[in-house]
Amino acid sequence: MWYAFICEDVENSLSKRKKVRADHLKRVEVLKNQGRILIAGPNPKIDSEDPGIAGFSGSLIVAEFENIEEAEIWIKDDPYNLHGVFKSVKTKPFKLIFP
Repeated sequence: MWYAFICEDVENSLSKRKKVRADHLKRVEVLKNQGRILIAGPNPKIDSEDPGIAGFSGSLIVAEFENIEEAEIWIKDDPYNLHGVFKSVKTKPFKLIFP
């Protein structure tokens, strides 16, 4: 089943994001290569593709897991979560309708 991770960043998270971004992307890439990522990306803090120093307010990842427990374990061990980028994470089942 698909699960949505709705992640909210701590204030001024940009420097923390930059420090562990490569590790975070490497981890997400594993799911992508397994065909288990539907969408993934950050939420710019301003209405811009490149928010610059404004940074990001959070992230959204929709990925496939066997169950919600497996999904919650995965996001708990994500570098952004482990290194204090995320202030909070909601994990919700997601039912794909479109495309």
